[in-house]
Amino acid sequence: MTPIAITFLVISILTVWGGLGLALVNLARHPEDEGRLPQENAPEL
Repeated sequence: MTPIAITFLVISILTVWGGLGLALVNLARHPEDEGRLPQENAPEL
């Protein structure tokens, strides 16, 4: 692999896994409140 391909590979891996990590941290800090979720199914289901 060329150095430019390796560079783009590293950037893309950091973007994907970094985004996943940030999403998990955000969800851990601000969990969804189950009381605010709708109790009934959507009519189109």
